[in-house]
Amino acid sequence: MASGNMAESKTKSSGSKIAGLPARRGALKLLDAVLRRGETIDQAEKSALQGVNGPADRALARAIVGETLRWMPDLDALIDSATKRNLPEDAKPRSVLRLMLAQALRLETPPHAVVATGLELLHGGPRRLAHGVFSSLMKREVALPDVPTLSDAVLTRWEGRTQAVAPGLIHPPEVDLALKDHGETQERALSMGGVTLAPGHIRLPRGTPIDRLSSYDEGAWWVQDLAAQIVPRLLGAGDNRRALDLCAAPGGKTLALAAAGWRVSALDVSEKRLELLRENLGRTGLEAEIIKANALTYTPAKQFDAILLDAPCTATGTARRHPDVLHRVGPRQIGETTELQQSLIYQAFEWMQPGTVLVYAVCSLEQEEGEDQAAWASETFNLEPMPITAEELPAGLEPTPEGWLRTHPGMLPEQGGLDGFFAARWRKR
Repeated sequence: MASGNMAESKTKSSGSKIAGLPARRGALKLLDAVLRRGETIDQAEKSALQGVNGPADRALARAIVGETLRWMPDLDALIDSATKRNLPEDAKPRSVLRLMLAQALRLETPPHAVVATGLELLHGGPRRLAHGVFSSLMKREVALPDVPTLSDAVLTRWEGRTQAVAPGLIHPPEVDLALKDHGETQERALSMGGVTLAPGHIRLPRGTPIDRLSSYDEGAWWVQDLAAQIVPRLLGAGDNRRALDLCAAPGGKTLALAAAGWRVSALDVSEKRLELLRENLGRTGLEAEIIKANALTYTPAKQFDAILLDAPCTATGTARRHPDVLHRVGPRQIGETTELQQSLIYQAFEWMQPGTVLVYAVCSLEQEEGEDQAAWASETFNLEPMPITAEELPAGLEPTPEGWLRTHPGMLPEQGGLDGFFAARWRKR
């Protein structure tokens, strides 16, 4: 009995010395947290990557999981093509094979390194099966399709939008910056080696280390996807008028409103997320009143000329950077968020005076959270539609026939795409 324990201990010790193994163990824990517990990668990272040291290995673990989730239906199809009987969806060998194939086919990890680190994740399990399946697929020189296949559940929800969206999910997004001074756009784009798709916007290559950019401490910009940058611009120039940014943290839209000349009150319930807003305000030198409160119970002490409600949502529009949303969001989550969104719209309307402008926005691709909510608000409240115009949008984007904004990852493909957003705008009569 003692000799058996010693042998097992020796094996574990030997395995722990394999280069890159902690990152793969962390990746398996991350994948499990998303698929079994419905956590986001961000929520699960601290616990799952506890034994992974160094930013490079942590980034590798996230990259492996990200590519696994991005291409999971296609990875599963390959696995099933190499087994006589399909492995259960939640079987550990299937999860390990998903990670192994994602490394080989998406991250271009040499097969021998994939095998050395992958099979160690199946101690006491069917290592021979996993080795056989992976080796068989490598000998067949399999490849993934040009565009990720989306799950049946997502296909059903997104319906006719799917074919347009899927090509935008092939890669993680590039890095978008929002400038404090739109007049510096061309000069800064040139000096930073980026491109611009709109005044006040710069796009840098994927993976650019933000905090190492020489201009980081200047406070002249902040990170914000192009689609998200459009939303606060729908309120126009502030001219020292008052704006309420509901559900404001981490604060990109608050910064944009302050830079546009609004006197901003930024409200959020999360102290941790508000701290990020405070840091960004300090770095950029912009000003805003910060209010920690629950929007559903808050009573404003002043009136506002504009309200920006970037409502909590399923965030399926961020699937390029957060592919976990493709697998953990379903009818229950959508139902919960739509109920909350309607409650927040009720509150916002109660705080509006005649002439107050309301912009409602969500980073979601779900019709229930976007188009359906805008139609409901238009029918329920005494609001005058303020159609969004093409002139307010980056080149290549058009408003919907209703005068709303709808973006998705497949748009602007030649320029690198953008997140999925919905926005609508009204004025209180």
